[in-house]
Amino acid sequence: MSALMDTSAESMSLVAFTAVATATLLLCIVTSPDRDDLEEFYTGFGRLTPMRNGLAIAGDYISAATVLATTGIIALLGYDGVVLALSTALSLMLLMFLLAEPLRNAGLYTMGDVLARRMPGRGVRMAACAVTLAALLPLMLVQLSGAGDLLAFLLGFSNETFKTACVIGIGGLMISYAAIGGMKGTAVIQIFKMVMLLGSGFVVAALILHRFDWDPGALLAAAARGSGAGRAYLTSGLEFSGSSFPRLDMISSELTVVLGGAALPHVTMRMYTARNAREVRRSMSWAVSAVGLFVLIMSVIGFGAAALVGHDALTAASAQGNTAYLFGARAAFGRTVSTAGSLLFTAVATAIFLTLLASVAGMILACANSLAHDVFAYRRQQLSRRKELTVARVSALCVGGPAIVLATLFQHRNVQPLTTLSFCLGASALAPALVYSLFWRRYTRAGLLWTLIGGTVACLVLMTGTNLVSGSPTAAFPGRDFNWFPFTTTGLVSIPLGFLFGWLGSRLTPPRRAAEQQRQYEAVEAWILAGAPVPVTTGNGRGSGPGSGRRG
Repeated sequence: MSALMDTSAESMSLVAFTAVATATLLLCIVTSPDRDDLEEFYTGFGRLTPMRNGLAIAGDYISAATVLATTGIIALLGYDGVVLALSTALSLMLLMFLLAEPLRNAGLYTMGDVLARRMPGRGVRMAACAVTLAALLPLMLVQLSGAGDLLAFLLGFSNETFKTACVIGIGGLMISYAAIGGMKGTAVIQIFKMVMLLGSGFVVAALILHRFDWDPGALLAAAARGSGAGRAYLTSGLEFSGSSFPRLDMISSELTVVLGGAALPHVTMRMYTARNAREVRRSMSWAVSAVGLFVLIMSVIGFGAAALVGHDALTAASAQGNTAYLFGARAAFGRTVSTAGSLLFTAVATAIFLTLLASVAGMILACANSLAHDVFAYRRQQLSRRKELTVARVSALCVGGPAIVLATLFQHRNVQPLTTLSFCLGASALAPALVYSLFWRRYTRAGLLWTLIGGTVACLVLMTGTNLVSGSPTAAFPGRDFNWFPFTTTGLVSIPLGFLFGWLGSRLTPPRRAAEQQRQYEAVEAWILAGAPVPVTTGNGRGSGPGSGRRG
């Protein structure tokens, strides 16, 4: 620990963390909606400019797990890590070009609104809420369970009680952000986080390049030497060298990241905050630019950590290299610990801390909105706006509370496979459901339910057989070996299955019912694809018809 931080840096970090937590909570209170401002809680009334909304989208997409794990993979595996990082930017580009505008047109507050736009019904909304919770809860657990270890690492503590207290305290802050600030409050925190991440990361990356005389070739050569892998470090295949089918395994992983990242509910919910199609496109342009720049920053810091710290030191601190971003930031100043170096490292550590807070707050908000709007409010259609807002805030506690409990129980286990599970669920259940719902006329309610349920079950079953769960030293159960699935991720099989289930369910729907549901889609097709105004088809006041509750 002493090699990373000195006592003064630990003290500065503690003060900075406390100041950031206090300031961000105050921001949430200041920006919180009135007691009956339901649309402000769910969408912030679309008051964010495209640049701010784009930064908020980028902030929701870049989680603490993404920053630490991706930089670690780059530092340890080189080329394969960069490909993984680039897939994150490609995922947002897919969202921008294919789904963003139809999502904005079809959605009101939640994923359930998007799917029920053409297929109204409680069953669709219940299934959408269940898959939203299933996809985001694992990501929450990964970040909450790692919060104690991360803060203990940064502040120089090793006491297990302190780590548990950190998990509970940070979880409570995240619930407060979601319940008090709503969409606008969490957006402000995401913007603050992205500014800190990009600013501090840019300075660190510039310092690393400066140490190699601004020669990327020299940096890559030094990183290859430090990695211990030699030339293999800069070529494809190092990550999947132990796989039976390395090329297919890599394709499966990249496909899962690209499709899964584009469909996760805490990212897609930001599409509903744009006032019109032009603004959602501009917002996504800002988001893609911000994420692309940060991918470049992560790559430089990852290579810098490999070159300046070395493979052995990185894996000694974390077997997955999750501390590479922090070690790279410290190594950028060299061996001499200066005041400027301590200040910069404190800024980097604070940005990571804020990333941890903001990311889970956004996920809690997405789950709470779905639980309140798709389950409770839809069940009681006469629920007043004030009561629904209260239900949404209570739902944040109902989602965050169990997540905190589970995180404290599993904080000493390797929960990194849960990140892969979240992306697999997004790619195999939510992505096929969105593509079919938005673009296929013959899609039916049965097909939608088959997609959501079948894609989810396929992921859960296949994931148990991957080497992330057993059969490897870094698996969730390293002492067991029931590895029967040949790939690291389930995407290569579960994604086609998700689409197949939707097609089969639609084809097996009785012709009369299928024709009726096709007419329902044709009634809203112009609205979904082009935003053209069409008559409201239902009158329940819950956004079931085109244009209900939608601005502009």
